[in-house]
Amino acid sequence: MTILALIAFAANSVLCRLALGDGSIDWVSFTVIRLLSGALTLLLILKINGVLTKPRYPDAQVTGKNNQQSLIKQQQLMLKQHQSAGSWLGGVMLFVYAASFSYAYTLLDTATGALILFASVQLTMILLAIIKGVRLKLIEWLGVITAFVGFVYLVVPDINSPSMDGLLFMTISGIAWGVYTLKGKQTTQPLRDTCANFVRSIPLVLVLFLVSLGQLELSDKGVWLAIIAGSVTSAMGYSIWYVALNGLSATKAAVVQLSVPVIAAFGGVIFVAETLTSRLMIASIVVLTGMLMVVLGKSQSKK
Repeated sequence: MTILALIAFAANSVLCRLALGDGSIDWVSFTVIRLLSGALTLLLILKINGVLTKPRYPDAQVTGKNNQQSLIKQQQLMLKQHQSAGSWLGGVMLFVYAASFSYAYTLLDTATGALILFASVQLTMILLAIIKGVRLKLIEWLGVITAFVGFVYLVVPDINSPSMDGLLFMTISGIAWGVYTLKGKQTTQPLRDTCANFVRSIPLVLVLFLVSLGQLELSDKGVWLAIIAGSVTSAMGYSIWYVALNGLSATKAAVVQLSVPVIAAFGGVIFVAETLTSRLMIASIVVLTGMLMVVLGKSQSKK
């Protein structure tokens, strides 16, 4: 399950680049189709699991005032939990992540985009933790500095450096996903809340679609790639990941995710015919080493 989920996460970058790299679809249409198909797939998954069905209450007559009050409170709690899935902050962050992600991949190759996204997510989560008063150990600070050095090395102006606009929008995407991830840590029903966040993103999706009506470019290939990215590698990928998390500690979950940019890089080489530059490989090693130091530092501090 873990391997399948990691492949799905990396495949999001590959599919997006495949669709946008040759102009098979515009970034707006890709974002719209991805989020809509993801929402529909998650609704279907939850429907199959019975999560979206109406709560069933006992048919037997309840006697006694205390029993009746207890039943009423139980019903109210179930309805409240049913109606309060997700959050508007989660929906907005999901939309910002997906839209910025799509636009950035019109300017970046698969491996570079995945590395920038991953580094931005992790650094955002670390920074927010520091702001909340979390104290980092020496190894964690060294890890943050190491990752930042690798990140700077990647984007220093050079013939092999990524587009600055692409860098900016993928960083925004990573920040949004970092906030979304931290928000998601508070949930006890992540799949249900993820579905609700996808649904809450739809108003923003429709606004983006209407504003860009005259600039849309579609092809069968681009549409199918967007549907796969939304339904399979996003919706089903998240579902598989939540199953896998049952057998992973928080540290293991963080460590295995270090492989996502690497998998995406090889996916770009195999499926998009991209080349791995020495700058990207060196930056990847430095950034991922820094992230690993932070993860291991957190693990040690909890023991």
